[in-house]
Amino acid sequence: MSSEGSPDRPGAAGRQRQAKHLPVLLHETIEQLDLRAGLTVVDGTVGAGGHSSRIVERIGPDGLLIGLDRDPMMLAHARRVLPQDNVHLHHSSYSRLPDILQLENLTAVDRILLDLGLSSDQLEDAGRGFSFHADGPLDLRFDTTTGEPASELLGRLSKDELTELFQTSGEERFAARIATALAAARSSGLPETAAGIADIIRSAVPPASRQQHRDPATRVFQALRIAVNEELVHLQNTLSQVLYQTLTEGGRAVVITFHSLEDRLVKAAFRDKNRWQDLTPRPITARPAEIRLNPRSRTAKIRVVQKT
Repeated sequence: MSSEGSPDRPGAAGRQRQAKHLPVLLHETIEQLDLRAGLTVVDGTVGAGGHSSRIVERIGPDGLLIGLDRDPMMLAHARRVLPQDNVHLHHSSYSRLPDILQLENLTAVDRILLDLGLSSDQLEDAGRGFSFHADGPLDLRFDTTTGEPASELLGRLSKDELTELFQTSGEERFAARIATALAAARSSGLPETAAGIADIIRSAVPPASRQQHRDPATRVFQALRIAVNEELVHLQNTLSQVLYQTLTEGGRAVVITFHSLEDRLVKAAFRDKNRWQDLTPRPITARPAEIRLNPRSRTAKIRVVQKT
């Protein structure tokens, strides 16, 4: 997928269009995957196919790429850009990889890539609500055919539950103030658009604490998205069981994170020396040139392990 971050900070609109379809840390990711002809590789977040296209080039016709995505829209796009016979795409979370391998009559794979960021296509789809400026509904689901949209979650959770969510999944300093403002707005009806919800969030944050480089709604939208998609459940299950279970001995896992909450989970899981050799004691980050071209790569970090 493309990168995440703060797509709606002032002046970013033009850069968003430039960054469309740009996979984050492409060179570094391919280098760390250490690809060669004939390998079996899983892209657990195939997205727009940017990383996968380069992977297919490296593994050649004798290799196999298995691409997964929870978002049907992104999977449809991937099918258009990855028509090769040795590319098998599945509508699935990466946490269900063992089931997918069973369908593929495989027991293990050589490489696994997880890019935990959002795609530019998702951010620019007003009907999904991923962008703070979207005039569409606040949905935030990767798969809109299942689960509860964020607008319903906002209407259902109590003020205290919202506060806890914004604190734990958004690491938001003003969680209580924002939750109070949103709960109060319910009496007259919450706005129907993501942009309207973002305005309430901004108004709840003290003016002196509003930073120009990060929209005040960033962390709250992150928390809501994590909740409706159960992102941390999928990630924790994958880190604790799936990666080790499905990689061959000597196989590599490459994970790209975009915020401190998920990065801490990955870092902690990769410390297990009984399972992993940590190939990146210090995470790999984007170079200034990439950040200028694709500002959402600013917070991206790559961590890599090899199964022992």
